[in-house]
Amino acid sequence: MTEFETRRRQHVRDALALLPGLSSALESPREVIAAKRDERLRALIRHAVEHSRGHRGRLAGIDLRASGTELVSQIPMMTKADLMTNFDEIVTDPRLTLANVERHLDGQPETGYLLDRYTVIASGGSSGHRGCFVYSWDEFATMWVGIFRYLLREPRQPSGRGPVVASVTAGHPSHGTAAFGRIFAGPHLDVRRLPVTMPLPELVDGLNECEPEILFGYPSALHQLTHEAERGRLRIQPRRIIVTAEALLPETRAVIEQTWGVSVGSLYGTSEAGPTGIPCDLGQTHMSEDLVILEPVDAAGRPVPDGSTSATVYLTNLYNRTLPMLRLEVTDEVTVLPGRCPCGSAHRMIADIAGRLDDYFHYGAVSVHPHVFRHALGSRAPIVEYQVRQVPAGADIDVRCVAPLDLVSLTDEIVRALRSLGLGDPLVTIRPVDGLDRGVGGKLKRFIPLVPASCLS
Repeated sequence: MTEFETRRRQHVRDALALLPGLSSALESPREVIAAKRDERLRALIRHAVEHSRGHRGRLAGIDLRASGTELVSQIPMMTKADLMTNFDEIVTDPRLTLANVERHLDGQPETGYLLDRYTVIASGGSSGHRGCFVYSWDEFATMWVGIFRYLLREPRQPSGRGPVVASVTAGHPSHGTAAFGRIFAGPHLDVRRLPVTMPLPELVDGLNECEPEILFGYPSALHQLTHEAERGRLRIQPRRIIVTAEALLPETRAVIEQTWGVSVGSLYGTSEAGPTGIPCDLGQTHMSEDLVILEPVDAAGRPVPDGSTSATVYLTNLYNRTLPMLRLEVTDEVTVLPGRCPCGSAHRMIADIAGRLDDYFHYGAVSVHPHVFRHALGSRAPIVEYQVRQVPAGADIDVRCVAPLDLVSLTDEIVRALRSLGLGDPLVTIRPVDGLDRGVGGKLKRFIPLVPASCLS
């Protein structure tokens, strides 16, 4: 057994030891949830002030005697750009410089752990701005259990194995979904990883072979798979479907549910805070209020009432003390729903997330998931923002960089990826720019199809 496998199995055991507490928190009364949230927030603030040079001045003067929104509102908000620019000052372990983290992401050694205890994941997020996030051993275990605690507590088969889960998500270990599958694989959840960038026939064959009980993936990918099911090529019968990472449009939800005859649960997972919203057994998405503070706000940063859609949100990760993220702005549109879920959980519900949809590029019979571009562009440390426009034979890509970039090798990588999917002679042009067009609403649309996918369905 390799050293990594030994450590990985211990990580699984330590994670599963967290399940009873995190599972019972799903049924906690609101007053218990609020008290636990305030307790964790105060502890996080104290830790950040003591161990983070970047937070020490920022959080000075906060009245820890306050509670609820009065306590949270004292904390100044920060952007992802603030976080990345000041990474070395914000992180609480001085060995975790951004340079070291970037090198680990670029190399992703087989051990999987940085300094033997940290997991690093990268995300472009809905804004397309590259971010790096570090979680300690216990923190990453908390993240994983927090996201999948509904599934993890399902009854086991007589053999002791959990349900077979097909994960049609990212394949590179720098992405959270891939890191979960690599580190926490085991009989508790029998996860079969099928990267969304696989050629469609291979993806269909892989799904038919594993016959998943639970289908987990990006909405755009599962939407495409509905066509394969309608044509009889995909022959699976999942009893539960969970989507993540992209916006779940009503029409996408409808066609997936119609195809397989089961309700779709929407997981609002973020690299910044993990289980921001998780689907219960009835398919409603609940805020994980024991682990994350989510504040939907308008364009001026004012709280929006339940039932109204926010312009953006502020996230506070209550369990990550390695890279404290307090009131970090994430540019998602979120609607908190009034009322209480019939499942009995007192954690508030949110509607399907808007504003995170990445569209497929269609080249005749060849369909290319945006993750093909996202993996290559997101893995280059000099690139902080990018925008991909489809052209008839490939793509025009604008990149905003903070350091010199090897355009030739990046272009070659994307060309090879497109050619492997069946695009005969891809034409890819990459151009460094000083800024990107964010449109009237201020948001960056990272992937711009030549023809909207809705016109092709």
